[in-house]
Amino acid sequence: MKVVIIEDEPLAVEKLERYLLKCNENIEVLATLNSLETAIPWIETHQNAVELFFMDVQLTDGLSFEIFSKVTVTTPVIFTTAFDEFAIDAFKVNSIDYLLKPITFTDLTNALKKLHSLKEQFAQPVAMGQLVEQLGKRTYKDRFMVQIGNHIHSIPTAAIAYFYAEGRDVYLKRENGKKYLIDYTLETLEELLEPKFFIRTNRSFIVQINAIEDVVVYANRRLKLTLNPSVEGEVLVSREKVVQFKHWFEGV
Repeated sequence: MKVVIIEDEPLAVEKLERYLLKCNENIEVLATLNSLETAIPWIETHQNAVELFFMDVQLTDGLSFEIFSKVTVTTPVIFTTAFDEFAIDAFKVNSIDYLLKPITFTDLTNALKKLHSLKEQFAQPVAMGQLVEQLGKRTYKDRFMVQIGNHIHSIPTAAIAYFYAEGRDVYLKRENGKKYLIDYTLETLEELLEPKFFIRTNRSFIVQINAIEDVVVYANRRLKLTLNPSVEGEVLVSREKVVQFKHWFEGV
């Protein structure tokens, strides 16, 4: 497989090349590019020879997403970055995976397995554009990073009971009752969370299905939720969301 690495950190390039060779000795790195200035004209000229791009999100002269506004990219992309805030933008383009630095060998092999699996799935004659469309289908966040003093923890999304806003601050509360301040808006969280399990009930809450202990018909055609862990005050499903909530709660 022929790949191109777009990355401005030499050590990161060296590590990725080493992991690629370890994963499959038949992988050939056609080029390593370190900026938008070099990447855009290279892609315009040579893209047909490439089977996979690795793109660092933050380059010295801008974000690699700018490439897609300058040239049509029809080749699958694996993004790499030290930050998870760009995940939504990544899946709006040809991304098949989004690897957080420091990248591990396991992260890389899993991403390549995903690409291989998708190629097999669409083994019948199909335009690359159609394959890329399928590769770019939404995936959802499976963990959140929180900081407590100098300590950083990774919390599985499945262990989160609900998210809620207090003024401008947004918190997540785990099933064990512990709460953590996070650097997301509820609007952003709606894009990151699997809608099969999470729903926005009102302007202040996003609730996980397993956290709901009881639902009561309330005044003005609203619904009142009892959550576990418990919440100070009332958690209501706003009137405009009642129909959506009922379908979601029933699993439709």
